[in-house]
Amino acid sequence: MSVSYTIGEVAAITHLSIPTIRYYDKEGLIPDLQKDQAGARCFTAQNLSALEMINCLKTAGMSIKDIRTFMQWNLEGDATLTKRLNFFNQLHTAVENQMKQLEQTLNTIEYKQHYYRQAVADGTEKYVKTGTAHTAATANEQDR
Repeated sequence: MSVSYTIGEVAAITHLSIPTIRYYDKEGLIPDLQKDQAGARCFTAQNLSALEMINCLKTAGMSIKDIRTFMQWNLEGDATLTKRLNFFNQLHTAVENQMKQLEQTLNTIEYKQHYYRQAVADGTEKYVKTGTAHTAATANEQDR
């Protein structure tokens, strides 16, 4: 007999909310998800794997429609292997581009952190904006 998990257990394992898991089920994204006599979802290891893949694709920015297409291709078997490879090749390129954009964003954030650390240390933005360093030693020299 195979092990099955409740929706609460699946939520804890996958770090997805129960409403999100229910939504994915309603959208037909979790193949072969069974329900017990009371109508409660009974998740298998295969269903957990599907949820992990859905979560990965969602994190990569994939739409529910495209995830549904991919999940359908999985059900169709070997006839869709080339489609699935192409899908992941395109996804790889898209994620690489996102990472480049995030790297640029991180660089801007780090610059601003440095900018504001210096402004706080100086007690003003005046010196940071002009690109001149202002320290206690510089202030003493200017006062002489």
